[in-house]
Amino acid sequence: MPKVTARPPLVERVAGWSARHKKTAVFGWLALIVAAVVIGGMAHSTKKEIYNPGEAGRASRAMDVSGISQQSENVLVQSLSGASFGTDTAFRAAVSDVAAALRSTPDVAVQVRSPLDGATEGKALVSKDGRSALVTFVVAGSKDKAPDTVGKALATVSKVQATHPGVRIEEAGTASVGKTINDIVAEGLQRAEFSSVPVTLVLLLIVFGALVAASIPLLLALTAVVGSMSLLAIPGKWLPISDSTASVVLLIGMAVGVDYSLFYIRREREERAAGRSPREALRIAAATSGRSIMISGLTVMACLGGLFLTQMDDFSGWSVGTILVVGMAMLGSVTVIPALLSWFGDKIDKGRIPILGRRRTVARESRFWRFLVRRVVKRPLLWGVPAFLALVTVAVPAVGLKAKDSGAVDLTYGKPISHTLERMQAAFPGGPAPAQLVVHGDPKVLKGSQVAGALTALEHLTPNGAQITTQTSADGAYLAVSIPLAGDGADNASAAALTDLRSRVLPATFGHVAGIEYNVGGVAADQSDFGDQLHRTTPLVVGFVVLLAFLLMVAAFRSLAIPLTAIAVNLLSVCASYGIIKWIFQDGHLEKQLGFHAYGGVVSWLPLFMFVILFGLSMDYHVFILSRIRELRQRGVPTKQAVVGGISSSSGVVSSAAMIMVAVFSLFAFMPFTPMKMVGIGMAVAVAIDATLVRGVLVPAIMSLLGERNWTLPRALRWIPGVSLEKAAPPPVPSRAYEPGRVPVS
Repeated sequence: MPKVTARPPLVERVAGWSARHKKTAVFGWLALIVAAVVIGGMAHSTKKEIYNPGEAGRASRAMDVSGISQQSENVLVQSLSGASFGTDTAFRAAVSDVAAALRSTPDVAVQVRSPLDGATEGKALVSKDGRSALVTFVVAGSKDKAPDTVGKALATVSKVQATHPGVRIEEAGTASVGKTINDIVAEGLQRAEFSSVPVTLVLLLIVFGALVAASIPLLLALTAVVGSMSLLAIPGKWLPISDSTASVVLLIGMAVGVDYSLFYIRREREERAAGRSPREALRIAAATSGRSIMISGLTVMACLGGLFLTQMDDFSGWSVGTILVVGMAMLGSVTVIPALLSWFGDKIDKGRIPILGRRRTVARESRFWRFLVRRVVKRPLLWGVPAFLALVTVAVPAVGLKAKDSGAVDLTYGKPISHTLERMQAAFPGGPAPAQLVVHGDPKVLKGSQVAGALTALEHLTPNGAQITTQTSADGAYLAVSIPLAGDGADNASAAALTDLRSRVLPATFGHVAGIEYNVGGVAADQSDFGDQLHRTTPLVVGFVVLLAFLLMVAAFRSLAIPLTAIAVNLLSVCASYGIIKWIFQDGHLEKQLGFHAYGGVVSWLPLFMFVILFGLSMDYHVFILSRIRELRQRGVPTKQAVVGGISSSSGVVSSAAMIMVAVFSLFAFMPFTPMKMVGIGMAVAVAIDATLVRGVLVPAIMSLLGERNWTLPRALRWIPGVSLEKAAPPPVPSRAYEPGRVPVS
């Protein structure tokens, strides 16, 4: 009777095909990247607008439909001698020249208003002490071209400043602040792009000791990032993709691309050094690390999908971008990596680094981790309790973490416009960040006496007697009202003023007008509504990610203790990173060293974004290490010995991968944009903690205490289908072992 041979798992079959058809696999991957770039270029179109949730989002949509420009600008004019606008001729001449220069460029500035235009403007556009004046205008043209258009306005104002050395003349507003922030992000992203590649290559050379071997993970990560960024144009037709998505894709793509390659290459080199033939080594690597990469990648992608549950435009682009780049890195790791390893063979050692390369060619377990884990397993409480208390101590400050956005002053910190905004806010409270009331209704109603009376009552109810300004759409169906608010748009004063406006002032004025609908937008409203939606949906996202991770871990390891341990230590490491973020950015430590200005909180989206990303990335290390432990356990090795053997054999590559990931994340700490500094430092700290204290001390301590209970699954959970990650044992070395060259391993 013929012997029936079980069909190898999918990952093994894919790796085997790639190894046999190496040129097809490699050039097919390159063709895929080229096709992605071409398709992305062809699919590129006008990007979908990003709106905030709630009433602020409705106001922004109404403004876009109305055609009323939201790109308002202010030119601050101040006498350096402290003279009054009413009496100083040089001061008044400067204001006149600013208004005249702007009016002479109707393709740049429209609706120019000056305190010299009349009594109404003179009251509204001169500060109470008479030492500051404003010239206001609206940026001409479409919103998409506003950054270029406002650049011309800034140049015009700069020329006027040059002719009036005794007067301070400077511009700030919606468009100029937006342009400055975009320039800051672009500058930081370019710096990160140029620095991440050489830094990663240097670290990979340290890990592998050979140029060819070090280049493979780097090339995979770069091609995955390029392909993902290009393909973003396709979902961008239906989903809003923010400009910051490129930074997030680069950050995550470089990290996971290198990680997955390291896991695969490390296992293949280990098997080669053990005496197996190249074909067998590739097969075992696919059966072990390849499957771990697939499970880890799918887990990360599923966790990132949890961001869609927020139903917020800002998160949709990040979620799509990171899912794409993780998927691309995962696909390349199980197809291109086997093909390249088969193609290069022992030539992967080419470009060996003197001394360092010779040391890296010996395949051995990590002596440091074996030394440490042996002692942890022998005395788990002695090692585990201090490690746990240390993490709790670092995590405790996270209880006081305040998630709130900064104002334009802090976002543009270090740029001249930041000081302009501070001076403008001091002279004209509420001017730089007013509330935007958008009223929609029948044109006859909007022109009627009821709306006129509501506007008059609104101005009387506005604190400090600040003057409101109005704009009407071309069809007369929309009325935009700019209402000065106290504060800078992001502080407590602005939040209180917005609440009063929405709950008291508007119901008492426009609330009595029949046949209209109105919504309040603006900086303060955007931040308030964004925070409210985030507060409502965060428990849903956290619950989804934790439950999903639990089910996937149960399916992978057929255990209850392992998933619960994984979730607990992941939460602990994330909370520890929150504590560090709070200490640095909220409490204001290391301000000068890192180049930021503390404002008493962290950007509102950071805690949830970091939680989802880190929870997914932590699965990389956890699945990889636990898979090695489980592999030994299935071969009959006792749990404590399996823990020592599994961690000591895998911690070398985990430490190497973590070192590279921390280095890439740390580059973002030196970006000139504070939110990206927060992301970079927070994730670098979390990964460092996760790969050292958590995986090297806490996990082995907990597993040694649980013993055989690590591998039990209650009957109530056995309905969850199992997913095999590793084979019980790699095949035995043939009697005539392959004679491998000196191959680099981490």
